Amino acid sequence: MLRSVLATALATLALPLAAQTPTASPYDFIDAFRALSGEHKGIRKGHAKGVCAQGEFVPSEQARTLLASPLFSGAGMPAQLRFSMAGGNPRVPDSARSPRGLAAQFQLPDGTLHHLAMLSTPVFGAKDPDSFLGLLRAQRPGPDGKPDAGRIAVYREAHPDTRPQAEWLASNPPPWSYATTAYHGLHTFYVQAREGDKLKVRWYLQPQDGERGLDAAEIASAPADFLPQRLEERLRQGPVRFDWIMVLGEPEDTDDDPSRRWPAGRPVFKAGTLSVVGSGGEACTPINFDPNVLSAGFSAGADPILRMRSPAYAISFGQRLSGQ
Repeated sequence: MLRSVLATALATLALPLAAQTPTASPYDFIDAFRALSGEHKGIRKGHAKGVCAQGEFVPSEQARTLLASPLFSGAGMPAQLRFSMAGGNPRVPDSARSPRGLAAQFQLPDGTLHHLAMLSTPVFGAKDPDSFLGLLRAQRPGPDGKPDAGRIAVYREAHPDTRPQAEWLASNPPPWSYATTAYHGLHTFYVQAREGDKLKVRWYLQPQDGERGLDAAEIASAPADFLPQRLEERLRQGPVRFDWIMVLGEPEDTDDDPSRRWPAGRPVFKAGTLSVVGSGGEACTPINFDPNVLSAGFSAGADPILRMRSPAYAISFGQRLSGQ
């Protein structure tokens, strides 16, 4: 498994020089997450706190008809899932005003894999690796163990691409449950259509239970670890289902800046349904949810954040396996 992870990372690093403009290195991000969250050996450097889940993906009839990828050709396929809190602190409270994550690994009938890595925010925290690394460093806690709010504000003022996610988090409550939030793919991908064209897409998972956030009283009184319990309680009633919604982009829509939303009103279609049927266990623990692991018919956009994720994830994965 480690060999395949490293192969993906090396393939990413072998991209043309024009795609490797960032000066930030993957190791810089590992160090930055350690500085932010402390040393937690054998734990994921990002999204350290989470819970495994099991599910199934069933493509829609429209996706089977429109798209050439084998991901959409069958009746259904198993999925290993992980719901998580953002950041490298495995003890962060579940009411924190931070993104939630949902990662998925689909196994196609021929054994090949396809990964999704999504956040509960519709945009990423920065436009490129250098800007994101600067933001992480600006958030580094001082001697008192707390970040310097003034330093962060100065950085955001100088880097406006770091504001949209923070503003969204400030104006939207934390999710009431992992089952009551939408999860956004953030990056732009291209999907092969059966007619031969490549469709420019972004996507999100829309919860069939509807979206619900914590109110102010719940934020103040919620226990530190309520999200896995609420997911388990909900699953006793039956599967938790998400509609996989694909958004079709226009030529002018960015494919290299995940901090910018596409304009509202772009055409959408339902690509399928992801059903969560169980939670708990450790099946997701050894999986490195690299969003560059794509099945046939998919290709990535020119997003430098997306390209940086493979080598950074591979380093974190290797360190986690070796107990670092």
